[in-house]
Amino acid sequence: MSIKDQLHVMVVDDMSTSRGLIVQALEAMGIRNVHHAADGQEALAKIAKRPVHLVLSDFNMPGMDGLTLLKSLRTQAPTKGVGFILITGRADREIVDRGKALGMNNFIKKPFTPVDLRSCLEAVIGRF
Repeated sequence: MSIKDQLHVMVVDDMSTSRGLIVQALEAMGIRNVHHAADGQEALAKIAKRPVHLVLSDFNMPGMDGLTLLKSLRTQAPTKGVGFILITGRADREIVDRGKALGMNNFIKKPFTPVDLRSCLEAVIGRF
């Protein structure tokens, strides 16, 4: 069984259009187990019920932003090792540095292409 068949990914974005485009790109790559949430709280609740290997989260969301979600994942034993990719429209140094300090595995700047997304994923999980 290939990594694409085993990998469980959570896409977190408050914008349904962005969420849908990311899910569609992942599915086009052959990743079958894609879950999604509209915010950090919903993502944490879903991950508690069904663990994932990788989280792709938007940075700018109301309530719990992407870095707060990352911090929460890293402080809980069951989710401490989950891969985390931050999606941001403004990849300024402060955001990237904060993400790295919290254990972010990679980031991708909006707008991005499916090829960019695949490269970003492969930098975290390896070629698939």
